[in-house]
Amino acid sequence: MSARAFAVPAILLPALAGAAETAEPAASAAGGLLQVFIGLVAVLGLIAATAWMAKRFGVARGGSSALLNVVGSASVGTRERVVVLEIGESWLVVGVGPGNVNPIATLPRGETPPAAQTALPTQFAARLQQMLDKRRAQ
Repeated sequence: MSARAFAVPAILLPALAGAAETAEPAASAAGGLLQVFIGLVAVLGLIAATAWMAKRFGVARGGSSALLNVVGSASVGTRERVVVLEIGESWLVVGVGPGNVNPIATLPRGETPPAAQTALPTQFAARLQQMLDKRRAQ
């Protein structure tokens, strides 16, 4: 058996021991457990609401600055990447590995190409529409 199976009864023992001393043991234990459950749901709801608000209002992540921007990166191994950093009016190409960052080249600032859209979203949309039409026809 796992330790988790024994954890729940260990948590309930103080509530059950206190309930045994009162005149209404079942009502007291149920009321205490209900209060704990409501408190747990309230805390989890508060955490979810805070995360939703942070995502909704775009809370900025720490560590970003106007001085240094990541232009792009590419994976060249399981844990290695080549990263292009924009610093002022120049681009710095660095190799990033576990525990080290090595400069590769310094380039004048260039233009970032527009993001190429793949045909995957249109293929998916067409396939989804086809399946929905087929389902409606049945």
